Amino acid sequence: PTFDQSCFDSRLAAVVPSRVTRPKPYHTQPGTTMDVNDSVITTVRLVADYMPDNPLSGPFEASWRYMTEHYTEYQIATWGSLFFHELTYFLICLPGFLYQFLPFMQKYKIQQNKPETWEGQLQCFKLLMFSHFFIQMPLMCGTYHFTQWFGIPYDYDSIPPWYVLGLQILGCFVVEDVWHYFLHRVLHHKNYYKYVHKVHHNFQAPFGAVAEYAHPVETVVLGTGFFLGILIFCTHFVQMWVWGLFRLLETIDVHSGYDLPLNPMHLLPCYTGARFHDFHHMNFNGNYAPTFRWWDKLLGTDQQYKEYCNKLTTKDDKKD
Repeated sequence: PTFDQSCFDSRLAAVVPSRVTRPKPYHTQPGTTMDVNDSVITTVRLVADYMPDNPLSGPFEASWRYMTEHYTEYQIATWGSLFFHELTYFLICLPGFLYQFLPFMQKYKIQQNKPETWEGQLQCFKLLMFSHFFIQMPLMCGTYHFTQWFGIPYDYDSIPPWYVLGLQILGCFVVEDVWHYFLHRVLHHKNYYKYVHKVHHNFQAPFGAVAEYAHPVETVVLGTGFFLGILIFCTHFVQMWVWGLFRLLETIDVHSGYDLPLNPMHLLPCYTGARFHDFHHMNFNGNYAPTFRWWDKLLGTDQQYKEYCNKLTTKDDKKD
């Protein structure tokens, strides 16, 4: 395809936020050394012309334009975010909730000797409602002021291309994973565990809704990692919702208690998965990372999990 400068500039604006000041070129001899930023931007411009369009852009565009035309930015950022979070959270939890009534799904349950109970699920739901409406909703109210402070747009025409958005979400995952791993380890320290993180570990055999079942302090401390990625990468309001969607998909999956075959989440490199995190709830220690295994592997906090897996393998071999 031919190079379209106007299209290129609009895509560039979506990739590089206007509020970010680009560094001055550092070349010493004009024409011999190119600024690194210019090289990256030029590459993105050339690649952008060859990337396919988002197949969902049609219906999504109509819905987004309708929303921005009929609701204020404050309403979208606060009540819209609350509605989006509640809808996506419980829809994603729904399949896991139904698994307990399907006999053919029980072969995928990790801790088969610890089925879900109505009492436990009701207890989880009550704390979730408190956390969602009295802890998370006030935080969502700050979203509008955040977007105004940094000049983050809401309009459809400013939405970055889907592949740029995908890279931004991946960056959010990496940043959140670092924060969560190390703060999670702090919450397991003997001086803090019984006061805060023990609430989350009330469920030794977790199910999907347990993902956000936590002490208010933990909700704020670990939840900070969610916003760090936004602070670094966000160039449009839509990223907050897309990042929230994928983060919920991940955390509900690892808390589901079911190790399902052909799980698309395992397409993520070094993904932890339900079996990895289920061991953390069963053992209380080790396997601290939420999304990627590399910090546990690098710092040796997956050693007990490896030993556990080796014992299971040896046990299965003896049966054969």
